[in-house]
Amino acid sequence: MATPSRETPTPTPVTSRRASPSDPSSEVPDESSSALPLPLSWPFVEGSMVRIAMENFLTYDTYEVSPGPHLNMIIGANATANSSILCALCLGLAGKLAFMGPEDEVGFFVKKGCSKGMIEIELFSTSGNLVITREIDAAKSQSFWFINKKSTTQKVVEEQVAALNIQVSNLCQLLPQIKIEEFAELSKIELLGATEKSTGPPEMHRYDCELKNFREKEKQQEEYEEVKLTCDQMKDVLRKLKEGKISMIRRIEELETQHRNLEAEIKVKIEEIKHALTIKQREEHDLQRRINNARKVIEDLQNELKNTEDGVNLQPEIDTITDDLRRVQDEKLLCEFEIIDKNKDRDNLEKEKKSVNNQIIQLGDLKHHKEEKLRLRYRDTYDALLWLRNNRDKFKQGVYEPILLTITMKDDKNAKYIENHIPSNDLRTFVFESEEDIEAFLKEVRDNKKLRVNAVIAPKISYADRAPSRSLNELKPYGFFSYMRELFDAPAPVMNYLCSQYHLHEVPVGTERTREMIERVIQETELRLLYTTGEKYVVKTSFHSHKFVTTNTALNVAEFLTFTVDPEEQRRLEEHLKEVNRKLKEVESGLITLHETDKLLEHKIKELRQKKKELFQRENKRRQLEVRISYKLESLKLMEEYTYDLEEEERKADAKIKEVEAQKNKIFDELTNLMDIGTSLHAEKVDLMNRDAAVISDKYILEIEYMDISSQLCFTEVLS
Repeated sequence: MATPSRETPTPTPVTSRRASPSDPSSEVPDESSSALPLPLSWPFVEGSMVRIAMENFLTYDTYEVSPGPHLNMIIGANATANSSILCALCLGLAGKLAFMGPEDEVGFFVKKGCSKGMIEIELFSTSGNLVITREIDAAKSQSFWFINKKSTTQKVVEEQVAALNIQVSNLCQLLPQIKIEEFAELSKIELLGATEKSTGPPEMHRYDCELKNFREKEKQQEEYEEVKLTCDQMKDVLRKLKEGKISMIRRIEELETQHRNLEAEIKVKIEEIKHALTIKQREEHDLQRRINNARKVIEDLQNELKNTEDGVNLQPEIDTITDDLRRVQDEKLLCEFEIIDKNKDRDNLEKEKKSVNNQIIQLGDLKHHKEEKLRLRYRDTYDALLWLRNNRDKFKQGVYEPILLTITMKDDKNAKYIENHIPSNDLRTFVFESEEDIEAFLKEVRDNKKLRVNAVIAPKISYADRAPSRSLNELKPYGFFSYMRELFDAPAPVMNYLCSQYHLHEVPVGTERTREMIERVIQETELRLLYTTGEKYVVKTSFHSHKFVTTNTALNVAEFLTFTVDPEEQRRLEEHLKEVNRKLKEVESGLITLHETDKLLEHKIKELRQKKKELFQRENKRRQLEVRISYKLESLKLMEEYTYDLEEEERKADAKIKEVEAQKNKIFDELTNLMDIGTSLHAEKVDLMNRDAAVISDKYILEIEYMDISSQLCFTEVLS
């Protein structure tokens, strides 16, 4: 009978576990399915549920029920949210989600469309009722716990519930529909234990377990005594067998050790006997081979002795060969003297070549001075120059180093005109013949290396070969001695660029006389740009008065082009070096010819000496053959006396091997006999161990039967 609930919703069946808030079916069944009242005078016990309240829980909006102190029943049709109250009990008392079903998130139990849900359970306690509240956040699927309206943790709630002997996971206290099959599968012993935990005092189940242990120990003690007696008997037998086996094993081990040692000794002795026999056989075979060879040599020498000339006079032929040999040796000596002379000539030429190379290197040092000045003044241009020298293979056409390095002044004193006429930026400019090459160069040094450098393309049209508008002979009366183009040498593309850009073929250079008559020069020659010894003159025509306006500027001292290389001297040294190299080749060729001649003469000397030697040998051959035959006959006699009787040696070796094998067989027979005895003892031991295992198995079966009977007895006593 259930105490009447505080709400009596309409008993409309529900179609889903989650109904909308306005749907009456989302409430619990009506009065026909509510609990019947019990006398209020019946007392609550410690831990009884006094009130269960839900808000936005499963199909409920708000609901509260107050159970009575005794039996409470909730009756209603299927799908009317009967089990929702059971879910609230489990979750409100800190039960596990898995205990109620497959849902793994607590947010599932919040009513659909609501963000939060709440369960509140009031438990009876003599010291003051305990109100447990669980608020559920649907979005985060989190729970917040409260005891008597104070925030707490789930662990504290679990401890409070356990202190009131409420066991949510005990199927005898709380049995969800999903756990009915599991409950039916509980054994009698498991059911008894769960009942004891659920209905009895806490110590009841502990006493029952202790009683079972005592009964089991009592029977085990009886069985143990019987099995112990049997085991003791078997141990005595095993001990005797082990004692006999130990002595037997010790004897077997001794014999095995003797057998191994003897076998090793026998093997060594047999190998020694066989090795000695093999050596004698090899010596005998070698001796027979040597005897046969000696007989063959003696036979050959005797045949050669029969065919040897007797008493032939070879002295005239020997004298002729001696004269030829002396003549060839003289020729070889002359050839060696010529080789010595040629070597001296080669050494002198090598020294001369080294001297010329040193002079060329000294001329190259002048260019080094220019590079050093470039490095100090324009470091970016110098770094780009180094990169160019290391990467010339990347360019398809001609690439020329900065102009100041390619210019060679014919006279150092004229360097000031060039440096004052051509700006320093152009003097450190790289000159290219190809558009593709200049783009590749600038991309690398400007874009990649971030160097500030200048580069230009040489004109395709030749400006360097153009004649000046006025011949130099016309200007010589005014003190002019040259056009600027003729003051220096440079590669053709560089000269083309400078003439096209700065009109070097049109700019005359004068002397001190030119400066003294400068006004007349300007008036009569109508030159617009000219140089004197120390000044530069620029003549312009006034736009308004059409008169000449002259500007003169003092020349700066030359800085880069004063260190010049004399081209004529350089060409002279290079021609001299070529001549020295040509002479060296001739000397080397002559030396090769002389060495070949020397080798031919040496070969001829060897041939003559060999012929002379052969003639001497022919003259003394008969006597030598007789001596050699006598020596070979004595050696053959000694070898024939030293031969072995191989059959006798083999018979002796076989006899020794048989004697050793007999000793080995005797030890092996004794070892085999002892191992047969050990095998029979081992079989008897195995039989006793099998019997011991059978006794232990019987004991185990008896223990299982005893535990089953004890469990049945305990269950019968509880039911009675």
